[in-house]
Amino acid sequence: MRIAARRRAEWLMSDYVFDGRRRQVRLDRARLEVVEIGKGEPIVLVPGLAGGWKLLAPLARSLAKRNRVILYGFRDELDPLSGRPARQIGDHARDLAGLIEALRLERPTVFGVSFGGAVALDYAIDEPHRVGRLILSGVEARFRSTMGSTIARRVLERFPLPADNPFVNQFFNLFHGGKPAPGPLSRFVVERCWETDQGVMARRLAMLEGFDVSDRLWQVEAPTLVLGGTRDVVVPPARQKALASSIAGARFEPMEGAGHLGFLTHSADVARHVEQLCRGGRPSLA
Repeated sequence: MRIAARRRAEWLMSDYVFDGRRRQVRLDRARLEVVEIGKGEPIVLVPGLAGGWKLLAPLARSLAKRNRVILYGFRDELDPLSGRPARQIGDHARDLAGLIEALRLERPTVFGVSFGGAVALDYAIDEPHRVGRLILSGVEARFRSTMGSTIARRVLERFPLPADNPFVNQFFNLFHGGKPAPGPLSRFVVERCWETDQGVMARRLAMLEGFDVSDRLWQVEAPTLVLGGTRDVVVPPARQKALASSIAGARFEPMEGAGHLGFLTHSADVARHVEQLCRGGRPSLA
């Protein structure tokens, strides 16, 4: 990697240069950390299984060139030992609804990745008139557990692991669609993911095992874009394409060479697809 490219990668992955405006929003059920960056039409980014909103910061920077981007952390990111943890994906979807209402957003674009894609999809099904556009990456209508995800959940549930555990790091590597090259990107992913409590990760994996909205996809009304990495081994692109085919008017866009973290490794391509979707015009309020 050339020096200029390496420095740019390090800048993109740095928390210290992220100039988002941070605050906390209190809902009836929870406190959420909220970060905003940029101006324009609002896009709400819903984070994945681990890493919180910080893992989405590079994507937020790309999208913020033309949009007001709102990132937030799930309720258990602030306090993993909270007495009122979310028990199912629907709880997180209701928190998302409360956040959008608290921020007085009128039919924003909602963009969910991985676990956050399931949250965003659940929200778009339950509140179809409150979503302007829906963007999903790394998700399917019914989660299919694999041996790897089952083992990872059992280990996370039963064995306290030291920070930066090599075993779980191998699980994180699956997100890249293969072993990533050493450098700022792979370090960024591992460091951000380990900021999520391992009990929280296990609980979210358990939530996914019960996720199935395949018989409710007809309720989605928003223009929908599904972005699937061609090397995604967590949710293969064929299953993400099938999700798009099951939503009326949805479009599937493959990201060549991307794994499950395509929103991070191919953020410029993702921003281009998002811009194309948004150029389709402001959603009707009818």
